[in-house]
Amino acid sequence: MTIVNMCRSLRASSCRPLDRCYRFLPCLSDPARRSALGLKVALVMLHLIYVGILFLFDGGLIEKTKREPWYTAIYLALFVATLVQYFVTSASSPGFVLDAMRTVNESNTIFRKALVASKQPASSKNGSVVVTVEGSQMARSLLGSNATSWTKLVMDLYPPGTSVRSLTCSYCNVEQPPRSKHCHDCDKCVLQFDHHCVWLGTCIGLGNHCKFWWYICEETSLCLWTGIMYITYLKANISSAWWKDAIVILLLVTLSISMIFLLLLLLFHSYLVLTNQTTYELVRRRRIPYLRGVPERVYPFSKGACRNLYEFCCLRSSKYRMERLPTVQELEEKSRPYTFCDVVTCRCCC
Repeated sequence: MTIVNMCRSLRASSCRPLDRCYRFLPCLSDPARRSALGLKVALVMLHLIYVGILFLFDGGLIEKTKREPWYTAIYLALFVATLVQYFVTSASSPGFVLDAMRTVNESNTIFRKALVASKQPASSKNGSVVVTVEGSQMARSLLGSNATSWTKLVMDLYPPGTSVRSLTCSYCNVEQPPRSKHCHDCDKCVLQFDHHCVWLGTCIGLGNHCKFWWYICEETSLCLWTGIMYITYLKANISSAWWKDAIVILLLVTLSISMIFLLLLLLFHSYLVLTNQTTYELVRRRRIPYLRGVPERVYPFSKGACRNLYEFCCLRSSKYRMERLPTVQELEEKSRPYTFCDVVTCRCCC
């Protein structure tokens, strides 16, 4: 019994520092958040190691910095911008369905009261979710219905006759707009769900896909520039201390692998942006109900490369912009083969 009591006392004493740490840093008490925090610290340390080794070993870089300070200043600016973009992206919301539903219902409740008081034609605007109708029609559709504003808005995005039950998430118990999906890591439904990024510790969706693209673009540029500087060092100091060359070569190999992965990821997401797709829609196309009957080479949500790029870069500031499913006529138009006149008139771009 004495040994058991000693073990219990040792275990209790060892847990006290952890309890104090969890009290001051509540995020560490959650295993998922603790793991995400560990990955962020590891990523920052990797960046510091790669850049630190370069400045520690390469005396020529120090001399070049004295002669041409702008070169090193631009490189360090890219380094800082990449880390800042990483934390901005990881802290940004992907656009959760519950938040959009709450915003729409609150906005339309206020609008309903104003409509009853004014009895004038009006428009209800909620970020990028815009409902613009005549006053009498709005009174019939909202005031004369028991359905919530969110349910009516979601149902209007689907073809007539769609069942509400088939659109309701079994986990969140909320109606999902088109292109939404429940993320089991975040335990929330995400608008235009792309994927859950482990390194960022968050989902990539409608609200932060643009930030994610810029992050991988900056990260790819930083890896490429760092790799060039490593190769320059090896060319100038290949006959120096062998252990330095071994460390630099090892880091260069891992950096090259990371750069290839990031470059492929950047090209892949650029293709998704130009065709208005998500990773989930591309990978699970046959399992998504609204994409089952669409031919493989048809992009149902694409509005042309130029329009897709404009909306991705300029309209992604709103996390609650939703798209309706295309009609049969629109899908037939998109599946029509390109002709010479289509190429001349830039049908693929507009």
